[in-house]
Amino acid sequence: MSGALYLHHPSSLEHDTGGHPERAERIVTIERELASREWLGYERQEAPAVPREVLEAVHPRDYVAAIERISADGGGMLDLDTVASRGSFEAALHAAGGPVRAVDELLDGHSGPAFCALRPPGHHAEPSRAMGFCLFNNVAVAARFALDARGVQRAFVLDWDVHHGNGTNDIFYGTDEVLYASIHESPLYPGTGALSESGTGCGEGFTINLPVPGGSGHDEWLALVQHVVAPIARAYAPGLIFVSAGFDAHRDDPLASCRLTEETYAAMAATMRGVAKELEVPLVIVLEGGYDLGALGRSVIATMEAAAGDGRAVEAPAAPLAERARSHFARWWPVLA
Repeated sequence: MSGALYLHHPSSLEHDTGGHPERAERIVTIERELASREWLGYERQEAPAVPREVLEAVHPRDYVAAIERISADGGGMLDLDTVASRGSFEAALHAAGGPVRAVDELLDGHSGPAFCALRPPGHHAEPSRAMGFCLFNNVAVAARFALDARGVQRAFVLDWDVHHGNGTNDIFYGTDEVLYASIHESPLYPGTGALSESGTGCGEGFTINLPVPGGSGHDEWLALVQHVVAPIARAYAPGLIFVSAGFDAHRDDPLASCRLTEETYAAMAATMRGVAKELEVPLVIVLEGGYDLGALGRSVIATMEAAAGDGRAVEAPAAPLAERARSHFARWWPVLA
C-alpha cells in the first residue's frame, strides 16, 4: 500500500450547530476546494465510527452515554459555546474514528500522510466534559489507541490551533507516553497553556506550551515549530506524529488576532513532514478550528500539499519567543541548550 489518505464521513454535515462558527459549511468548503484540485491525489476513505472500548479508554462510559442521550433527545447547549444536535453523537463517533483508522492504515503500510477532515473538533474536550465546540478528544483517542492497541511506545502531538488544547494537555499531563506541544494565542480562550505548565510527575517536561501574543505572525510561529518543537520531537523519537490542525490563527479568522497565512501552514506542515520522514514514522493531521471559510479552504489545501510533498520549508529566522522557549525547556531537552 502507498499514498496519502483523506478521511471523511457524511455524518460531519449532520452535526447541526445552526449559525455557530463551527458549522457544516467548513467541511463543504474544504471538500469543494479539494474536488477542484482532484483531491490532491489523496485516497479518500470514509471514517468508521470509533469502537466504544477505544473511545472509553479516554472518555468514561457514563460521559459517552450522556452525550448519546442528549443527542437522541434532540440535542441542546452543552455549555455556552458547545452545541449538540440529533446528529451530533454519530458525527462525533466518526470524528474520533477517523484518526483511529488513520493510525491503523499508516502503521499497516500506507505511506501517508493522513488528513482527517471531520467534525466536531476535539482538542478542548476533557475526559468528562464537552467544551470549546468539542465533544470527544479525537487526537487523544487516536494516540491512546496507538499506545494501547498498536504497540506504539511514544506519540507526539503538535497542536497549532490558535486556542490552547486544554483537553489534550490535561489528558496527557502526567505521562511521558505522549509529548504534547501547543502553539496558541494568549490571553485567549480557554485561558490555559502558560509556558510554566510543563507537565507533572513522570510527565514533567513532556508538555510544551508555547503561548504567543495577539498579532504574532509567520516568523514567530514558524520559528517556534522549527527551533523548539522540531528539535524536541526528534530527540523524543516518537513512533507516531499527530498534528491538531486548527486554522484559526490565520489573519482572516474572526475568533483570534494572530496573522498567519496559508504559506505559514504550508511551512509548518513541511517542517513536520520532514521530521516524520527523518524518524520514519507516520504523520496524522486532524482538523480542529478555522472559521473564515475562504482562509480555511486555502490553508487546508496548503497543508495537505506540503504534507504530501517533498519540498523543504525555508528556515525561519531566530525570534525572541523561540529563544525564550528554548531557554525554558532546555532543562528537560538538552538539544535546545
